[in-house]
Amino acid sequence: MRVGGRKKRGGRRSLLRAEEGATAVEFGMVALPFCLMMFAILELGLVFVTDSVLENAAIESGRLIRTGQASAQNMTAEQFKSAVCSRMSIFSGDCPSRASVDVRVIPQFDVVPPDPMAGGTFDEAALTYANGNPGDLILVRIWYRQPLLTTFLAQGLSRLDDGTARLTATTAFRNEPA
Repeated sequence: MRVGGRKKRGGRRSLLRAEEGATAVEFGMVALPFCLMMFAILELGLVFVTDSVLENAAIESGRLIRTGQASAQNMTAEQFKSAVCSRMSIFSGDCPSRASVDVRVIPQFDVVPPDPMAGGTFDEAALTYANGNPGDLILVRIWYRQPLLTTFLAQGLSRLDDGTARLTATTAFRNEPA
């Protein structure tokens, strides 16, 4: 049967063969997972950049202790943390509230210091600060609390019960002689 010069299609058969809007439906199914994946990739890139900046700040700030400048200035843990944060370039704004430092004298390089994240929480009481003397072996550890917006990324990166991710930078060295 023809209607207006066109052949009228059967009801059910035409509905099964209709492809108008299929692309929009497929896009709707793929768009959300694609956007979430792209956001997670960008956030993971930010984590890697922050970790690299933290590593460099730990090494550069550790040099203050290694060369005896920290001892000469009677540097405290808070002052050392400020020195670390000043070297974190673009991430230094809220660094003092996110960073934790542990500087200790160790008897040898293969020692295993206490882990402040062992019980599923971050224990600030386990952290110490000591500049050491010339010739001492020093271990500098810095933790940086990195907020994450992507929940499944936070679950994969966190060792803590509250789901926060802590980036860690560590350096060990022997203090220079006086």
